[in-house]
Amino acid sequence: MYINPTSSVGGIAQLVERLNGIQEVRSSTLLTSTTLAELVKKFLKFIIGVLLLPLCWAFSRVVFSLLQSLPAETSGWTTWAIPAGFTAAVLGFFLLPRPFRTYVLAHEMTHAIWGMLMGAKVGRMKVSKQGGHVMLSKSNFIISLAPYFFPFYTGLVIALWYGAGFFIDLSAYEPWWLAAVGMTWGFHVTFTVYMLSQRQPDVQENGRLFSYAVIYLANLFFVALWMIVIGPPTFLGAWERTLPETAVAYTGAWNAVLFVSAKIRSLLPVTAR
Repeated sequence: MYINPTSSVGGIAQLVERLNGIQEVRSSTLLTSTTLAELVKKFLKFIIGVLLLPLCWAFSRVVFSLLQSLPAETSGWTTWAIPAGFTAAVLGFFLLPRPFRTYVLAHEMTHAIWGMLMGAKVGRMKVSKQGGHVMLSKSNFIISLAPYFFPFYTGLVIALWYGAGFFIDLSAYEPWWLAAVGMTWGFHVTFTVYMLSQRQPDVQENGRLFSYAVIYLANLFFVALWMIVIGPPTFLGAWERTLPETAVAYTGAWNAVLFVSAKIRSLLPVTAR
């Protein structure tokens, strides 16, 4: 559009008004396009979330079977170290002042770590009792949801244990280490459940169903990984359990869909079928 410039005050005012109108139309069009793209993206993630539900069931059965394969008898305190630490963390969550700043630090550090792993540049970080944020050059659903499935303090405890183990013998302190693993894992689980019960931007951004499915599956993955590292289960054995359980879960889900569809059709008038 060509606009004839003029030096008069009235002409300048008309020019500014017309330019503002053009800008508003462009902004409105851009906003509508962005909103539509976001809606399509969220709808697709919702469909993916639905499709992940049978996989959640299959993974649950695999993790339970791996748990049953762990040896029932170990030396005294070692057997109860992780459950004791986990229980202490849960009780502390309900009975003691909640260390929100400690959780927020882990939350933002996890965003930063997974962002770096995926090639993002990390900028300024803010941590407080009320919340926090970290500046990243890019993001995706894994970076957004990482704090809900990656136990930051548990990873730190494990890394410190194996790092120090290269230099000194720590076998006498193994029960205490396992108790620390259980306590930090309990900290992660309790705060994750609590925070997911609130309105979380990370979850809202990706959709609830999709986010919950990914978080649940990823948490199960890390539980299975832990059992493989410390116990007799192997990666191959876990994989061999996962394939048939997944096939059974999706077959059952498909049969359920067919059954419900047939029931609905049987209730419809003959002319509507």
